[in-house]
Amino acid sequence: MYTDKKVLLIAGGGTLGTYVSKELLRLGASVDVICPEEKVSDNERLTFHRSMATGEFLSDLFSKTRYDGIVNFIHYNEVEDYDKIHPLLIKNTDHLIFLSSYRVYADMQHPITEEAPRLLDVITDRDFLENEKYAVSKARCEDYLRSKHSGEPWTIVRPVISFSKLRLDLLMYSGDRILRAAEKGEELLMPSLAKNYVAGLDWAGNSGKLIANLLFKKDAIGEAFSIYSGHGLTWGEVSESYEKLTGVHIRWCGEDEFLAFNPDIQANKARGWAWKHDRRYNRDVDASKVLRVTGLTEKDFDSVEYGIKTELSNIKRRI
Repeated sequence: MYTDKKVLLIAGGGTLGTYVSKELLRLGASVDVICPEEKVSDNERLTFHRSMATGEFLSDLFSKTRYDGIVNFIHYNEVEDYDKIHPLLIKNTDHLIFLSSYRVYADMQHPITEEAPRLLDVITDRDFLENEKYAVSKARCEDYLRSKHSGEPWTIVRPVISFSKLRLDLLMYSGDRILRAAEKGEELLMPSLAKNYVAGLDWAGNSGKLIANLLFKKDAIGEAFSIYSGHGLTWGEVSESYEKLTGVHIRWCGEDEFLAFNPDIQANKARGWAWKHDRRYNRDVDASKVLRVTGLTEKDFDSVEYGIKTELSNIKRRI
């Protein structure tokens, strides 16, 4: 239990942060959350700070409070941007968690372990390496931590796609697109090549639980972890859950027809890279390392279908 522990979540008001906070509170910790949204706490151990996490704001906050743990959810396009903030964070905590992504992994090892080749290590496309600002950027920040800050109390986490009411996901589709198609009786096309691939997807409730339980674990220091409960569902099985719970009709088709149905994938370079170097890969992630260090087991997690059902209910309540 985390009684007497105080944890700061930076940019922690979103999909993952909400569930990390929930689990930390369950474990007995006190939680401060920095986020730009207006949020009201319903727990005396949960405090929201409405602000951007600037160096000035953090310095002022740290002058008043030292945190046992910090989870930083901010994405940095450039290593230089993270370099400006890391020294401030690491000197004001006993354990810092840096948010990377499972998207750093290339499609060269199955199942995927934390030592699997990363896109940054194997891709030779100069345009991708110079201009992709997600998987490549996160991998470079990982390398920065290892090369410049070895021996410090940090941990890298690489979550799979983690859905909540703020973002439902089905391969390349967002929640709004899924629900709109269901309401209008329109079909969504899914590429047959992905039907039997393991989905790089999990409920944020599971992902948040894993991240929260990595805090303060000695074996987590200096390590990277895939954040995944190990359910092993394929995109075909995930699609069946969406069909069952939303009524959306899904038709499986060839890749060319799928891309023609979703022209933004080819028109938008970032979307195109997400398709080419992530969603069309088999994301069979080995969860054994994170389960071993957190001590969590299959019984500690809910199913993806339960997660979708829960978030659909949350969306209805929000509306």
